[in-house]
Amino acid sequence: MKGLILCAGRGSRLYPLTRSYPKTLIPIANIPILQTCIEKLIEQEIDEIGIVIHPSQDAIIKEQIGNGERWSLKLTYILQDEPMGISDAIKQAIGFIGGDSFLLLLGDNLISESLSELNALVSSQRYHAALMLAEVHNPRDYGIAEVAGQRIVRLEEKPQYPRSNLAVIGAYAFSSSIFKAVAAIPPSSRGEYEITDAIQWLIDQGDPVAYHITDKRNFDVGTMERLLEANRYKLGQMESVLPNKTSVLENCRIIPPVAIGNGCVLRNCIIGPYASIGAGTSIEGCRVENSVIFSQVHLKYLPYHVKDTVIGFRSVLTGSQSEGIVTGQ
Repeated sequence: MKGLILCAGRGSRLYPLTRSYPKTLIPIANIPILQTCIEKLIEQEIDEIGIVIHPSQDAIIKEQIGNGERWSLKLTYILQDEPMGISDAIKQAIGFIGGDSFLLLLGDNLISESLSELNALVSSQRYHAALMLAEVHNPRDYGIAEVAGQRIVRLEEKPQYPRSNLAVIGAYAFSSSIFKAVAAIPPSSRGEYEITDAIQWLIDQGDPVAYHITDKRNFDVGTMERLLEANRYKLGQMESVLPNKTSVLENCRIIPPVAIGNGCVLRNCIIGPYASIGAGTSIEGCRVENSVIFSQVHLKYLPYHVKDTVIGFRSVLTGSQSEGIVTGQ
């Protein structure tokens, strides 16, 4: 079993944060989403992982994530020149996957559920694919599965009249037969090669597709609101993370839960609750709550309470001027 993580999307719903910073590197509780995906696959004892990226992301992702040495595994970077859908990304990975089965994650999704059920379903060789599903209140906004017994019998992308409320949430297991499917389907009306179409092709060919329903939290970190919600959830699930001796904290009040990176300088501040402060950030004379502050940010004597806010990489804000990217809900 191999792993595949898709990261080549533009992240347009998170502009301007993602204008020059890949969405998959956005920190949630100070951990890049991509790192969380890698560690999710490591839990399944996978030691070969492919990461599909856009050429413009190549340098920054490799700089932050590396080649896998820190996890004692092999990372292979695969280029997708145009983000033309999940099925197209799978096509680019054929050389990496070969004839193996694989687990696939979307690089902007946080999945709480273990991938062990999906792994077991496809590893048993009884099924050609297995999808993680979750009940949702707004099924028109998702790819929706209709099931019968242990199998998926129909998939539909954002249906006007949903047949169920079981949404596909971005975690999959496939045998190599998926390569036949992604080669067979035409592009959708929006010009992309949809994974729902490829899986439906398998179903229509009589290849069994299974599913696992999770009731645990999962997040598609595609909007500012969901980014902040994911950050609150992750911080609430862990003990506060305070910096090591490389950081300076003077006259600060810390209200848990928080995550503060290394190499920070914090003076005369109130930090928290639900605040993530990236490494190398300096904050003086500010209050920060329910916010995500990227690394190497500088905040000084802001005349307002920084709340429900995301501040981008290397931004500079002072009481008199600002330079960088600040967004709020």
